[in-house]
Amino acid sequence: MSINTLEVWHQLVVKKDPRGLSELLSDDVIFYSPVLHTPQVGKKMTQHYLSAAFYIFLNAPFRYVREVVDSHNAILEFEVEIDGISINGVDMIRWDETGKIVEFKVMIRPLKGVYLIQQKMAEMLQQTASA
Repeated sequence: MSINTLEVWHQLVVKKDPRGLSELLSDDVIFYSPVLHTPQVGKKMTQHYLSAAFYIFLNAPFRYVREVVDSHNAILEFEVEIDGISINGVDMIRWDETGKIVEFKVMIRPLKGVYLIQQKMAEMLQQTASA
């Protein structure tokens, strides 16, 4: 049975609930962060980073403004304002024939926004590591 990847992803975003990520991510998923030099490999690491991102991005005025989609890929452009900084970015998602996400890449701009996200992600990940 195949997952409707984008439908499930948008439901998780609307609900602001990362708990469904486990069902959506492939075991070997690769996550590319805008603030890390190396890709993060595996469901556990990707879920960890995306869960932190859910908290940071979705507790602000966040919205997708454009989608470019084909049979196994999507580019979802988003806008968000965090601490008075307008951030524009894209989620680039690739999934396999079952609908499981095998690659997730995030790109953001402007540079001031990249620095802000880097700081907030570090704080969030540190909190979850000590919890």
